[in-house]
Amino acid sequence: MAATAAAPGTPSSLLLSPRRASSSFRAAAPRFRSPRCVLGSEQLRVVDGGKRKAGIESRGAVWTPKAPAPEARLAALPRDTPDSRMKIFSGTANRPLSQEIAAYLGVDLGKILIKRFADGEIYVQLQESVRGCDVFLVQPTCSPVNENLMELFIMIDACRRASARSITVVIPYFGYARADRKAQGREAITAKLAANLLTEAGSDRVIVCDIHSTQALGYFDIPVDHIYGQPVILDYLASKTISEDLVVVSPDVGGVVRARAFAKKLFDAPLAIVDKRRQGHNMSEVMHLIGDVKGKVAIMVDDMIDTAGWLFIYVTFFCFDIS
Repeated sequence: MAATAAAPGTPSSLLLSPRRASSSFRAAAPRFRSPRCVLGSEQLRVVDGGKRKAGIESRGAVWTPKAPAPEARLAALPRDTPDSRMKIFSGTANRPLSQEIAAYLGVDLGKILIKRFADGEIYVQLQESVRGCDVFLVQPTCSPVNENLMELFIMIDACRRASARSITVVIPYFGYARADRKAQGREAITAKLAANLLTEAGSDRVIVCDIHSTQALGYFDIPVDHIYGQPVILDYLASKTISEDLVVVSPDVGGVVRARAFAKKLFDAPLAIVDKRRQGHNMSEVMHLIGDVKGKVAIMVDDMIDTAGWLFIYVTFFCFDIS
């Protein structure tokens, strides 16, 4: 509301509303700046209204950050020093393999204590700090599968509780991967169960090698790297002088795709297929052989060897066929 009363003799131009008066006051008042602090490499300076109180530089010459000089201890470090944040620990399943991996990377295996109590329980303790480190746990789940798998779970939990930055599980042989579907009623899908347990234990990434079925990779809710050992075997076979007499054999109908891909990369070798009938778990019977193997070097490609009992059957079958 505008002001209606004024003292006698007061000019009419001074009769202002409160809002207009306040805006006029702000326009007429000088601009105030709160002092701000600029932290330099030498001292703490106070800048007021664009001018330094204790300096002679103008606002245009306000201090700008400079790259800090490299510290002497950092400059003295060799450039090829391995990243100390990477730690590799080995379980008891295959320690020689872990040692070869560490030697190839130019690092030492992490110190870890693994022992078993009288009742069979597993005890794991890390002997060095892993706080903020990228930890790799090498543990194939071969026989005894249950003990090695449980040992891996405890190792993951120990690293997680020790504030590791990331935990990558390296499993060259992934146990329980064969049960990746329900072939019959009331069966368990153990591949999915093992994937869930690895995730819940605290692992951030899994590395597997030649898993039984690639569809099992979809059971994981974390990133999975699937590594193939095929290039290593191909390089070895290519170095031999048997390229003209090779034949790649698939041990069953389910492995035809794998064997065909292997044969294509191996000088486009011919393919043979074994017609096998399973009588039960770890029990199989050879019925027919599709393809010619007589007088040739047969290379059988499979993803898993459990009892190797089928190997004797195949060799016997091929020998009878050749004779």
